[in-house]
Amino acid sequence: VQLQASGGGLVQTGGYLRISCAASGRMVRDYVVGWFRQTPGNAREFVAGIKKTGHTYYAASVKGRFTISRDNHKNTVDLQMNSLKPEDTAVYYCAAGWPSTPLLDVEYEFWGQGTQVTVSS
Repeated sequence: VQLQASGGGLVQTGGYLRISCAASGRMVRDYVVGWFRQTPGNAREFVAGIKKTGHTYYAASVKGRFTISRDNHKNTVDLQMNSLKPEDTAVYYCAAGWPSTPLLDVEYEFWGQGTQVTVSS
């Protein structure tokens, strides 16, 4: 499967943004899909994920503010980000695979190219 992330941009604190991960080659519903983010000099951080069953899970830092969803018709997985904070600024990556531990980035096989999200204070 090939993944392409899009929708990043610049937003003010408290604002919202929706980023999307478009899959091609295979159906995204066949995978666990996760969103990760990374800032310069830091490791990739788990943000949110959705399992094949549709079960969703979130990092504590974004729970209640971010929502991950899958559209089987469009073959996309979106991340709706509300109440954004400056600390949400990062490059966001989507990943797909069949991880034993969905919170670990190393267990995902396929990655998109990343999209920059910048939250101004």
